Amino acid sequence: MVVVKNVTKSYGGKPVVENVSLRIEPRKITSFIGPNGAGKSTLLSVISRLTPQDEGEVWIEDKEIRKWKSGDLAKKISILKQSNIVNVRLTVRELVSFGRFPYSQGRLTPDDWKHVDEAIRYMDLEAMQHKYLDELSGGQNQRAFIAMVIAQDTEYILLDEPLNNLDMKHSVQIMKVLRRLVDDLGKTIVIVLHDINFASCYSDRIVALRDGRVAKEGAVDEIIRTDALKEIYDMDIPIEPIGGNRIAVYFS
Repeated sequence: MVVVKNVTKSYGGKPVVENVSLRIEPRKITSFIGPNGAGKSTLLSVISRLTPQDEGEVWIEDKEIRKWKSGDLAKKISILKQSNIVNVRLTVRELVSFGRFPYSQGRLTPDDWKHVDEAIRYMDLEAMQHKYLDELSGGQNQRAFIAMVIAQDTEYILLDEPLNNLDMKHSVQIMKVLRRLVDDLGKTIVIVLHDINFASCYSDRIVALRDGRVAKEGAVDEIIRTDALKEIYDMDIPIEPIGGNRIAVYFS
């Protein structure tokens, strides 16, 4: 379990995340939603230790995150940020193999390559695994980076807007893969999403942030409601039941 206790992070004296406390339940998908500037990405970065908090604590299981050794933490938690820049020319397969670095330190074993192959297959990248990243579309690149995170094989997976640059088909594919990682392999996934209908259809729990604070949190049917979404987005959003899911009709 991940526990966030009274975390605050400020930039230029202005709190971006302010006194946030929450629990990330194990073996579930937890989605962070909310308006732009709500603090979703910053909170995710603090949870991963990429960004140090100014106040408060983040506990990964029985240890505060600042006390974890970097190598051990990299085997426990992985994160994919919004912008991913690679300064060397790599193939898809080479990029995905970087996910095994915490285990092999660059000397990949047959077991490492097995994880690489599985991640490539998960993301439907077999046909392009030997292509260079600069030969791919933005969406194909995004899938390759997600495959790298999957190959890292951590218990906790943090994803910051992973559906950016993806068409509908591949957005659905990724959300189905994440659902499988939770249901079949027992992973714990935290994901920042802008499309609340993806959050509604694939999440177990939703944390809604606004102005750096937790505005609402709970199960899907507690958050994907017209009254709750009004507090989060300041919009009247009708909810329609479709195929057993609660769909927000926010475009009308």
